[in-house]
Amino acid sequence: MTPQPDASLSTATRSQAKPHTQDHSNTHTSVSLSRALTLLFSAVCAAAVANVYFAQPLLGSIASELGVEPGMIGTVVTATQVGYALGLVFIVPLGDLLNRKALILAHLLMSAVALGLAGTAQHWAILLSAMIFVGLFAVVVQIVVAYAAALAAPSQRGQVVGTVTSGVVLGILLARLASGLIADLAGWRTVYLGSAILMLVMAAILCKATPPSRAPRVNGSYRALLLSMVGLLKTEPTLRLRGMFALLIFAAFSVLWTSMVLPLSAQPLALSHTQIGLFGLAGIAGALAASRAGRWADQGWGQRTTGVSLALLTVSWLGTAQVETSLWALILGVVILDFAVQAVHVTNQSLIFAAHPDAQSRLLGAYMCFYSVGSALGAAAATQVYAHWGWSAVCLLGAAISLAAWLLWLASRISQP
Repeated sequence: MTPQPDASLSTATRSQAKPHTQDHSNTHTSVSLSRALTLLFSAVCAAAVANVYFAQPLLGSIASELGVEPGMIGTVVTATQVGYALGLVFIVPLGDLLNRKALILAHLLMSAVALGLAGTAQHWAILLSAMIFVGLFAVVVQIVVAYAAALAAPSQRGQVVGTVTSGVVLGILLARLASGLIADLAGWRTVYLGSAILMLVMAAILCKATPPSRAPRVNGSYRALLLSMVGLLKTEPTLRLRGMFALLIFAAFSVLWTSMVLPLSAQPLALSHTQIGLFGLAGIAGALAASRAGRWADQGWGQRTTGVSLALLTVSWLGTAQVETSLWALILGVVILDFAVQAVHVTNQSLIFAAHPDAQSRLLGAYMCFYSVGSALGAAAATQVYAHWGWSAVCLLGAAISLAAWLLWLASRISQP
């Protein structure tokens, strides 16, 4: 039997999201959706999102140099996610109000400043402050994704979102390898200083390669724009449900990637930064899943993709629990976890974008707030749980979160008429 497309957001409730936006950037569709520019958008997303995840293989070195207790070092990741959450609420919605190209370029330049501050910080408080701003300006990723979704035809929106999101996933995964390798060669500070230079290079390339972009026409103020996000959360059940999926899956994702460095760097394994970073390559299957999941959503398979992926996410912790006895089992668990998380993430975005073509920045900002909260909570909980009860307890925490997400999906399917 041919699967029916997933229920979208109702037409009646769409009119309640104010202010109304019409994105004139669609006048550049034939240019902006070229293969070369799509790959450039993916590269920008990869470079920008990597800034959020560079710290994870470096936590031990940062704690040692700055004299931070092991149980508190996860705060570096949490601070970055706090900044990211603030950016999602107060900056990403501007994509429906201002010139998107100018907004993206400004974010890249400000990211360079924040990264330079992080790379030269001599005190714990200064580093945490810098990391908040690193996260704040990393939301440029969501502006790029929303821009790509606005340019795409409805029949290919999921595929386009999946392709750009593949760049995001590659950036997340390769960030750990790159930061570990650079840290082994030149220290953890070089990671952030090098990324600051890369942001400047990306800004220069993007400025030259992208066509002029008109500002979207919005009937309302910035305050009304922010309030409309609250209205979307109140009136759109699909946004709320998909947001909860995002909170749970990225909490599980952060539980693994924030704490995995701790048993890998400790005895008896005692792996180097580079060796730990190589585990990021195991998750590239997640990047490959991203574009495929977008096509599945376009074909009406979004609900089934979500359920299967959440079940796989829960099972993946059986492999990661074997870190001290089998690195191959850990690798398998990482592959399954990243595949599952990114498949759900792309499906979520595809479904919420289909509802409001004129409010994609606000939809994405509201949705990604759930992502950021989940990531921050997962990072903070993982290092505390590891410090008190060890790796097995961390895996139990991740499995419980994953199971909760699958049960939420099951309950949502049962409750549907």
